[in-house]
Amino acid sequence: MRYVHAILIGVAIPLILTATFLAVPSAITGNNMATKAFDNSKDLEQETSANTLPVAEAASSKIHRITLSAEQLSNGLLAYKMVSYTVGVGKGKPADITSKYPSEATIPGPTIVMSEGDRAFLTIKNNLGSGIVSVHVHGVHYNIISDGTLMHINDIKDEGATTKKDYQYHWIAGPGTAGTWPYHDHTFAGINGAENRGLFGTVIVNPASGTVKANNDGVVTTVPLSGITKNIVLYLGDDAFWGTEIKSDGTQRALWTNPHLIAADNELVRFHLIALGTDMHEFTMDDYEIVDPVTSTLVSTKPIGPLENLQFTLRADVVFAGGDDNYRDLQASNALMGVQGIFEVSPSGGDSISSGIPDAF
Repeated sequence: MRYVHAILIGVAIPLILTATFLAVPSAITGNNMATKAFDNSKDLEQETSANTLPVAEAASSKIHRITLSAEQLSNGLLAYKMVSYTVGVGKGKPADITSKYPSEATIPGPTIVMSEGDRAFLTIKNNLGSGIVSVHVHGVHYNIISDGTLMHINDIKDEGATTKKDYQYHWIAGPGTAGTWPYHDHTFAGINGAENRGLFGTVIVNPASGTVKANNDGVVTTVPLSGITKNIVLYLGDDAFWGTEIKSDGTQRALWTNPHLIAADNELVRFHLIALGTDMHEFTMDDYEIVDPVTSTLVSTKPIGPLENLQFTLRADVVFAGGDDNYRDLQASNALMGVQGIFEVSPSGGDSISSGIPDAF
């Protein structure tokens, strides 16, 4: 059975972690004034206009209102759970998409899907019985009080939830933030947080263009996001992949460790990979080439190191390997640990097969 052994990428040097901070307004100086100005008990939307956080001006920009809780699983691992999620545009009635998420806590945690220009107000609840639990995010923009770290890192306050008081964060998916980004705890049991016990998840920011590059039957082409019928999130740990499947209607399923992935022939599938811990990884799919995001060329393997991620899209082909293919980590120690799974393509496709929650820590 696979475990979470490595500390997530978020425990790297704090200067790296805080690279996405928006500037604190120059009028605010000193810890006391900053804490008062950024009183998190207020509605962050009121503070947004006062602090002039940059938001992409687009009629299609959405407001995401999300509540997550931190829970302990039966095997001792910790996990985030989706409590509620609404998304809306302008003053119209927001849509409630909570039911698209698993009703239980999962590893990885719920995947949040945004587009460039969107904003999110995320509340975290602490159901762990003690401590401070937080959500620290990479890639998107936020102000200092939404960093999700402890006071002796951010010099402002402990930015997480206790068992008695929730905490809210404000994120902005500004121009240039398109990509696949991790979020994770950065306060529970210390400054490194509890990423190594399962408190991590994903934010996908879709590009404003509405298109991505894809391996389209051996040729790199541009395809619309609307044509992608399945998204697969895979975290690369030191002894297992941890996965989530997202259908075209947004419904998510926990796949847990080294899942058996399934797609239909000719289906466009988008993969989102994030490296855990401090290991180097060498990702490959035995019979498919990967679109290199830098060169837009096809490559057979792709190195992924700490603080790195990878997104690629391919058209599934039942002809390859008789429909079955392997995805794997070629890095020597991880290969010995069996960090791999099956990617099956059939005429009819279907749901990927979850390994089920690990039965031990």
